[in-house]
Amino acid sequence: MIYKTRGTCSTAIEVDLAPDHTIKSVRFVGGCAGNTQGISKLVVGMKAEDVIGKVAGTRCGFRPTSCPDQLSHALEQALAQL
Repeated sequence: MIYKTRGTCSTAIEVDLAPDHTIKSVRFVGGCAGNTQGISKLVVGMKAEDVIGKVAGTRCGFRPTSCPDQLSHALEQALAQL
């Protein structure tokens, strides 16, 4: 699934979930390469619901959202499509 981000330097997030809601892969398009690659590696193998609970609402400076917050939206959308 590809989620188009809003309000961040990254422009999209590609998410692949297993039927049991385990995150198989995450890839950010754009954004701060080191940070987005790090986030992607950290969340693989975790349950989508757990990641949403940890990163939802995270802000980037004065912005009302961030790449981790956008990941929570992407995961919510991916869960809705299962």
